Amino acid sequence: MTFIGVLYPLLVMGVLGLAFGALLAFASIKFFVKVDERVSKIREILPGANCGGCGYPGCDGYADSIVNGGAATNRCAAGGASLAAGIASIMGVAAEEAVPKIAFRKCNGSPDASARNAAYVGIGDCRSAVVVPSGSPNSCPFGCLGLGTCTKVCLFGALSIVNGLSCIDIDKCVGCGACVSACPKSVLTLIPKTSNIQVICNSKWRGPDVKRVCSVGCIGCGICARACQAGAITVEGNLAKIDPAKCTNCGACAEKCPAKCIGCVVLKREEEEKKIA
Repeated sequence: MTFIGVLYPLLVMGVLGLAFGALLAFASIKFFVKVDERVSKIREILPGANCGGCGYPGCDGYADSIVNGGAATNRCAAGGASLAAGIASIMGVAAEEAVPKIAFRKCNGSPDASARNAAYVGIGDCRSAVVVPSGSPNSCPFGCLGLGTCTKVCLFGALSIVNGLSCIDIDKCVGCGACVSACPKSVLTLIPKTSNIQVICNSKWRGPDVKRVCSVGCIGCGICARACQAGAITVEGNLAKIDPAKCTNCGACAEKCPAKCIGCVVLKREEEEKKIA
């Protein structure tokens, strides 16, 4: 092979390389999309938990949605009101009110209050246990399964299992809602942090059926609704419900409840802490 025979291919490859390089350089300039600096600024002050409580795919997704999608500035539960104010400042808008929320367990049916139909032996996950006949190994199919799926998805260490039920540490809970989404029985819900009186039951059964399987379940009698001077309680589907916007936390409903299934969130937490101790 001659010298020209070797040099020619090298020259061709060199020219093609220069041409493609110039083309790529031109394309990078021509089609460059400028990233709004507000996205990076917001991302820097977000907590980085990527809990999904804001409804977006992680903190990166939320930051981008605020700037480019018009997302509300107060949707980060982990950051609270101070973070919402910081995001609003970056965006140059008025701070939106952030209502602090915490997770709450709508069930008080521990093994001593509500019998178990069977001893569940299987994967230690609530989402696996619901495949058993009747949808639950518990006598009440609406109650907490107590297998700890919620504790595994909580990134803040706010949940534990106490006496067969999930227990929420309100000092650690940021109200992200990860546990609420993971609970297959919808036993967990988010409530305003200022809402201290709650119905601690999730059953939709009629009173006699509830009493047959649980000693602390709501029987849907409506006495609490009649006792509430603020009109904050209604009975829907055999279950009492409290409107936090109307509730004054007076406790009259809890005093009158014959099933004792309405209680103070703070006192309930203190009782569970004593069980842990």
